Amino acid sequence: MKLKHLLADTPGICFFGSLDIDIAGITYSSKEVQNNFLFAALKGEKADGFDYINEALTRGASAVLSERDPPPGFAKTWIQVGDARETMALTAANLYGHPSQELKVIGITGTKGKTTVTYILESILIQAGFKPGVIGTISYRGPGFDRVAKRTTPESPDLQRMMREILDNGGTHCLIEVSSHSLELKRVTGIGFDLAIFTNLSGEHLDYHKSMDNYFHAKKKLFLIGPKNRTAVINTDDPWGEKLKSQISGGIISFGLKEPATVHAQKSTLREDGLDIQIKFPAGRMSVFSSLLGKPNVYNILAAVASALSLNIPIPKIKEGIRSLKGVRGRFQNIQNDRDIKIFVDYAHSDDALKNLLETANELNSNKTIVVFGAGGDRDKSKRARMGKAAGRLADWTIITSDNPRSEDPQAIINDIEAGIKTTGLKKYEIIPDRRKAIAKALRTANAGDYVLIAGKGHEDYQIIKGKMFHFDDAEVIRELLAGERSI
Repeated sequence: MKLKHLLADTPGICFFGSLDIDIAGITYSSKEVQNNFLFAALKGEKADGFDYINEALTRGASAVLSERDPPPGFAKTWIQVGDARETMALTAANLYGHPSQELKVIGITGTKGKTTVTYILESILIQAGFKPGVIGTISYRGPGFDRVAKRTTPESPDLQRMMREILDNGGTHCLIEVSSHSLELKRVTGIGFDLAIFTNLSGEHLDYHKSMDNYFHAKKKLFLIGPKNRTAVINTDDPWGEKLKSQISGGIISFGLKEPATVHAQKSTLREDGLDIQIKFPAGRMSVFSSLLGKPNVYNILAAVASALSLNIPIPKIKEGIRSLKGVRGRFQNIQNDRDIKIFVDYAHSDDALKNLLETANELNSNKTIVVFGAGGDRDKSKRARMGKAAGRLADWTIITSDNPRSEDPQAIINDIEAGIKTTGLKKYEIIPDRRKAIAKALRTANAGDYVLIAGKGHEDYQIIKGKMFHFDDAEVIRELLAGERSI
């Protein structure tokens, strides 16, 4: 595509050089540049793309997009704009032919539940005969492809390319987990959302957003951007959801555990093998069974049901879609074993998520609950003590361990968690920094009927220690340890 066409409808452009050149692709990574690419020289938290312009040119870039003036003697085409991220997103939409205009695009945002809601909705859409694609925390998948996710919401050129891939392979819908970072960094600019879902909001990413109000306003952007007349599906049991409802216009479907939510659970029964939920909505009622466990999944199912109803999916297909989903990797994932211990791996990595996980276990379990968890390094430190406090109150025994310390001292992170657990005044914990040894101790401690919860990493299959990445999969480690016991 000619650069002048790529930049169509893009505001505030100042350029040096020719716009009548062919552009074969767009990238923000100098290492991904190919011949005739447009290189977006973005300033990030750790690096500035301006410093990699020479590498991009060497690899074949024919034009550069930047918020800065061109360096002296620059010989290629230079596009200078006020907002490079916004321009990159708009040009990517132009390059890939605006796939969101032909797909039904559903964006899911909130602190917790995004991933599970995508899995439930994906299952419903498949049962209804559609071909959905999913761009989310665990994987990027759709008709013809399935790849491990690098981040929850990719950068705009990657998003547009994947939506085009979904569409070209016969896809009908695209489900996107939309993070607060991606909204702030304009990764989803240029995407028309038909449906936007708000799950909940609790303390997370405050190292980045600084306050809950800032965090909320970042999430709110999903309900304001894009050219389409969208429907908003909002959890109004959450006070931030109620606030969101009062601040946006257009079609709104609320969901929750009680009236006056548009879609609400008249009754929900938590069982060891799943959930029975009786759901009421304006046109009637439905009863659904799900293999997913715990009260948080009641909300996730309600979000999916409200969304499916807004998409006019028949009730039998909704029910079958919910029933056919047996579980989500790393989300209250049950690890089968022959010791009659209930072992679960879960992604809970905030105080609210850990609280929900423990409350679910306690509601289902009359025996002992043992939890193993840590906290990520170089991330929001304020939640660590709160996580410790939640574990101290709700677990029968806690093992504080290492998560992804990244560049931080693992013991310093553990100390922050321990400070929270000490506020409960209860000495029901121990510290084992080595995560594998911590899991092993929990398994040795547990008796038949006990619940062992390994929290924090969920689907992740790595640890980052002193900046180096090592393979580590909680579910895999548990199975190895159990197999070792059997071989003794």
